[in-house]
Amino acid sequence: MTTEAKRQPAIYLPHGGGPCFFMDWTWGPADTWQPTQRFLEGLAGQLPYPPKAILAVSAHWEAAGFVAGAAAAPELIYDYSGFPEHTYQLQWPAPGAPELAARAVRLLADAGVPTAVDRERGYDHGVFVPLKVAFPEAKIPTVELSVDGSLDPALHLAAGRALRPLREEGVLIVASGMSFHNLRAYLRPETVERARAFDAWLTQAVESPAEERSRQLEHWREAPFAIFSHPREEHLIPLMVAAGAGGEAPGKRIFNDEPMGAAISAYRFDG
Repeated sequence: MTTEAKRQPAIYLPHGGGPCFFMDWTWGPADTWQPTQRFLEGLAGQLPYPPKAILAVSAHWEAAGFVAGAAAAPELIYDYSGFPEHTYQLQWPAPGAPELAARAVRLLADAGVPTAVDRERGYDHGVFVPLKVAFPEAKIPTVELSVDGSLDPALHLAAGRALRPLREEGVLIVASGMSFHNLRAYLRPETVERARAFDAWLTQAVESPAEERSRQLEHWREAPFAIFSHPREEHLIPLMVAAGAGGEAPGKRIFNDEPMGAAISAYRFDG
């Protein structure tokens, strides 16, 4: 199999709200997250072949530098509150991949990006909730990677560029967040058009050639309704890693919906 045939994409996806895909209800009507769930259920079928491993960048792990989880058998971290009891019994026993964690750390360090290894941390819900939907058999070795606590977009783009060689080695890079994340704005009448405006800007930025894409994403705060859409940007920042790892070709939007009146999108990078 050629290198190009083995190459996996980098994907930025919405992970929903808490354990929303495993509930009869969530914030809003019971079908609020059904389109997102269907998108995640179809994700594996859109890949060139089954990934050798997954590197998952989570909005729910902020650290000093980019820290790679290197536990051999990561446990689940139920880092949400106020949900039904059964959602704290969910299981997703995907094996860890200590060698991949070490490889990612080497790539980051060689690029001058601050990094470290955590040999104990498990999978938080930014990882296990969407990946349990997308890869329910839980057989693909998975490494969770933190975002850097600075939330600096340029640094996260650089981290993505450093990690790009993993894609050539059959590793699927998944950046897990939400392209709109203002919990106080859901279901408010003014949110619909504001979220659509930010989503339209974000999509044209992602679908630009790499140099222009990086320039726009570095300055995302200048976008229409940027701060309204992300009062704090930890759920947007994983996108920068996926975009940095995405190569020279434009990215593309592969999913969009408006749960609770706020536009969200998923993006894929194949360059």
